[in-house]
Amino acid sequence: MSISIREKLKTLGIELPAPTAPVASYVSVTRAGNHLFISGQISKAPNGEVVAGTLGKDCSDEQGTEAARVAAINILAQIAANTDGSLSSVRRILKLRVYIAATQEFEDHSRIANGASDLMVAVFGEAGKHARAALGMSSLPAGAAVEIDAIVELEESKC
Repeated sequence: MSISIREKLKTLGIELPAPTAPVASYVSVTRAGNHLFISGQISKAPNGEVVAGTLGKDCSDEQGTEAARVAAINILAQIAANTDGSLSSVRRILKLRVYIAATQEFEDHSRIANGASDLMVAVFGEAGKHARAALGMSSLPAGAAVEIDAIVELEESKC
């Protein structure tokens, strides 16, 4: 019997939110074979509040790291909604792209992105280790401090 993503997060003290719906002319997830391509998920908490701000200006490193963690939780919600919801359905988190609202002078993008990367490893173990890009942006949707998109490899279908 496989543990669900929701159950694993519960052991980490995290509640899995309902996956967010797209707000424009795109879909949240596309699937090609055994790969999920997950559209950008912003740092929007389950209560609807956006973890907002700009790193290097009005958002501390701690708030930025938490924003990355929140956005990663939203990635997990999309994975759960587009699979059977179990940890075993994920073969590997292949890549995360972490977009960080930051001033031109801000240089700690990788440290902020660790909020997402560390969560993926905590949830999936070795399968959570991934390639990553951490990029600074002048702004993000809804004033979010962080947005993340992902590529996820799933186990081969047994059909």
